[in-house]
Amino acid sequence: MIRRAVLVVLGLVWLGPTYLLLVNAARPAASYDPGRAWAPSSDFALFENFARALDSANLTQSLASTALYAVVSPLLGVIIGALAGYTIVVLRLRHGFFWFILIFGGTVFPSQMLLVPLFVGYSDAGLYDSRLGMILIYTAISVPLAAFVLRNFYTGVAFSIFEAARMDGASTWRIFWGIYLPISLSALTAVFILEFTFVWNDLIFGLTLTQTEDVRPVMTAIAGLMTDVYAGTPVPVGLAAGLVVSLPTVVLFLATQRLFARGLSLGSV
Repeated sequence: MIRRAVLVVLGLVWLGPTYLLLVNAARPAASYDPGRAWAPSSDFALFENFARALDSANLTQSLASTALYAVVSPLLGVIIGALAGYTIVVLRLRHGFFWFILIFGGTVFPSQMLLVPLFVGYSDAGLYDSRLGMILIYTAISVPLAAFVLRNFYTGVAFSIFEAARMDGASTWRIFWGIYLPISLSALTAVFILEFTFVWNDLIFGLTLTQTEDVRPVMTAIAGLMTDVYAGTPVPVGLAAGLVVSLPTVVLFLATQRLFARGLSLGSV
C-alpha cells in the first residue's frame, strides 16, 4: 500500500510540468496570469494561440524544413548504417571492428565540442545556413546508431544465406538490397523513428548552423519565439507552438510502438 502511494505521488510530480504545459497552452493569451497557472481556464484557445505563433515566428517555413531534415537525413543514415553493418559483418571487412569503432566512436564526444569546428568548417565550405548543410550534419549523426544496431542484427543472421545467394550468382550489392535490407526492415524502422525524433527536436545544431527562417529548424524558431515573451509574445502562444509542433513525434511513436519495440529487440541480438 505504501509502495503504491509513493508511486502515485512520484507519478503526479512527474506529470506536473506536462499538466502546466497543457493547461497554459490552451489558455487565452490575454488571460494568462502566472499566479493562476495551475488553474485551468474555461476557454479553449490552443489552436488560436498556435495560429498566432505561426504568424509571429513564421513557423510554416521552419516546419517544412524540419520535415525535410527529419525524413531525408534519418533515411540516408539508416541506409548508410546498414551498408556499414553489412560490409563489416557479412562481407567480413578486414579490420572490421576497427572501422566499427571508428564509426561509432564519434558518439562519445558531446555535441557541444563539435559546434565551433562545425561552424568554421561550414562557413569555409559555403554550407552555413543551407538546407544541404543541415541534411549532411543530421545524416552524419544518424549513421553511428544505425551502424551499431544493424551490425548486431546482421551478426545474428546465418552466413549461409549469403553463401547460397552467391552460389546462385547474385552480386554482393544485389544480396544487400534484395535479402539483407528487407529482413532488417524492423530494425531499420526502429532506428529511423529514434533519429526522426532527434532531428525533429534538435535545437543546438539549428542555433549554430542556421540563421534564416526558411532554413532553421522549427525548434530553433520556437526558441526564438520564447525569448520574446517579455517583448510582447504571450506565454500561452509559445507553449501552444511547442505543444502542437511536438505532436508528430508522439503520433509517430504511438503508431509504430510495436514495430519499434520489435526492431530494437532484433537489433540487440
